[in-house]
Amino acid sequence: MSNAALAIKSSPPVPLLELRSISKEFPGVKALDDVSFAVFPGEVHMLLGENGAGKSSLMKVLCGAYRADAGEFYYQGEQVAINSTADARKLGIAVIFQEFSLVPHLDIAQNIFLGREPRGRIPGTIDRRKILADARRVLGTIGFEIDPSTIVNKLGVAQQQMVEIAKAISQNARILVMDEPTAALSDRETELLFALIARLKADGVAIVYISHRMAEVFALGDRITVLRDGRRIDGVRPADVTPDQLVRMMVGRNVDMTYPRNFADKPGELLLEVKGLSSITGISDINIEVRRGEIVGLCGLVGSGRSEVARAIFGADPASSGEIVFDGKSMSGEPDLAARRGIALIPESRKSEGLALLRSVSDNLVVSALRKLFPNGLFDQGSAQRTSDGLIRQLRIATPSARQTVGLLSGGNQQKVVIGKWLAAGSKLFIFDEPTRGIDIGAKSEIFALIDRLVAEGAAALMISSEQVEICHVCDRAYVMREGRIAGHLTRSELTEENIVRLGMHHA
Repeated sequence: MSNAALAIKSSPPVPLLELRSISKEFPGVKALDDVSFAVFPGEVHMLLGENGAGKSSLMKVLCGAYRADAGEFYYQGEQVAINSTADARKLGIAVIFQEFSLVPHLDIAQNIFLGREPRGRIPGTIDRRKILADARRVLGTIGFEIDPSTIVNKLGVAQQQMVEIAKAISQNARILVMDEPTAALSDRETELLFALIARLKADGVAIVYISHRMAEVFALGDRITVLRDGRRIDGVRPADVTPDQLVRMMVGRNVDMTYPRNFADKPGELLLEVKGLSSITGISDINIEVRRGEIVGLCGLVGSGRSEVARAIFGADPASSGEIVFDGKSMSGEPDLAARRGIALIPESRKSEGLALLRSVSDNLVVSALRKLFPNGLFDQGSAQRTSDGLIRQLRIATPSARQTVGLLSGGNQQKVVIGKWLAAGSKLFIFDEPTRGIDIGAKSEIFALIDRLVAEGAAALMISSEQVEICHVCDRAYVMREGRIAGHLTRSELTEENIVRLGMHHA
């Protein structure tokens, strides 16, 4: 064999698409920091990382939804530009996000070819016969036998997933990104999806697969890339790594004890008991206890049902079965009743659910305490002003005055206002849903100090957070959720990031 032939034989394969030293920064957050990533034809490349590790940002850069601040792109060895979704489509890149992008009141064929409909003979019309025939052909290539004239809102989640895939295939996608594609699928539907992935691989399609299910990682993956805090930690092959090693890669950073507190060695009396709670929102058989003087964590992956549990306890979502016992008495009803009994919900979206953004700081601080402050039903402006001024001092809310429009405050100060309105109401149980989302480190410390002070004075807290480090450093113990159920309970001595991830992910 000639030297030239040997050189050709030994040369490494060229990636279908390669990203080199990609960085992306948002105000105050470096989402991606010098990340390199490559996919090859006919492979499934698993992308792993905690919530916030940079997976979504990397995929949005890949599909042109975000423009990288730095870095280079190479397609089949040639440098290219991906500055828009149109650029990505020309390269055959398609992304199937967890949240479907289908139009529910159009049929399957219209969704597959939306914006690319074949023109009819009459100007301004669509060739209905051709769009149905083309849709049947595309659906046939992925083994999905269904009438393409079926309206999408009549389909189940698994069928909608298949339509999303057909839509991507119809664009001649050569690189297909799947973000948690089995999150809402049954075991049988998952098997069908895996069979489809095998066919796509055989056709030379490169698949980037984001998953939190360890079984999928090892069953499907040809290669694995782990991201953490916006950086690429490692790239490995499934045969060379164990599930525990992957978990350590995902959470193995050194974290300072930023939020020290005196943990509750002997918590007080039982304040909240949730027994077998289920809801139409997808949570099932939830059993939780919270005592006075303790902070209890409620954690798990995004979409695991944490917020749905909080809303069901507060009465914002109706329970289909189960019982909620608060302060010794069974409780059912609506948020107004829960608030009067002493339950406070500090929601994940403070802007849309926690505040009246166009009203003043004072109005927002007293709104939940109107019955307590004015039992005769007559509003007293002086009393309201004194209450709000006292809370502003107590919580150190940075505002020019109580009359300032609350929407003009910083995120951390807005969060203090949401908490303050429940302090004014005399709440006993505080349910915090992502209490530090979107606020700076200094404000985080103040929020945690405030929660610690509340429980030290006899209240109780149930805290939801996607940041495992916060759960481990702040909570006395924690419940971990997975797919709408409680997957496990961790005592203070068991409360580590690795244990949270291990319970929250699928090992089998």
